[in-house]
Amino acid sequence: DIAFALDAVAGIGQVAATGAFPDYDADVASAVLDAAGQFSEEVLAPLNRPGDQAGAKYANGAVTAAPGFADAYQQFAAGGWTSLTASVEAGGQALPKALELAAYETVHAANMAFGLCPMLSLASIEALEQVGNEHQKATYLPKLVSGEW
Repeated sequence: DIAFALDAVAGIGQVAATGAFPDYDADVASAVLDAAGQFSEEVLAPLNRPGDQAGAKYANGAVTAAPGFADAYQQFAAGGWTSLTASVEAGGQALPKALELAAYETVHAANMAFGLCPMLSLASIEALEQVGNEHQKATYLPKLVSGEW
């Protein structure tokens, strides 16, 4: 299972010992993975086939996501899934990237089309935190980290 692979193969348990992630421990990892699995199973998986059948639509200069995707994304953002690895200063949870990737494995397994949606935002958060100036961080990070964008 994912928790075993994270611990035995990736050695994520050693991450807690470094002190780099003060709010991270095995209990947090377990809770995140359990919640990701539950969200993916209950919300995302049921949208997979209908989403593929309906697809996104482009009309009158606007794209409309498949039915249910907008509501699922609101739940996704409200659940903090867009903020897992962002810094606390940016409104994030400051968890290890390996844990985020493991959690997103369940998202992608349940509904790949949905799982692709937040990827650009996650990359933007990481880029801004690494090389953004203070104005850029203040302007863009709050809405990206919260999932508003």
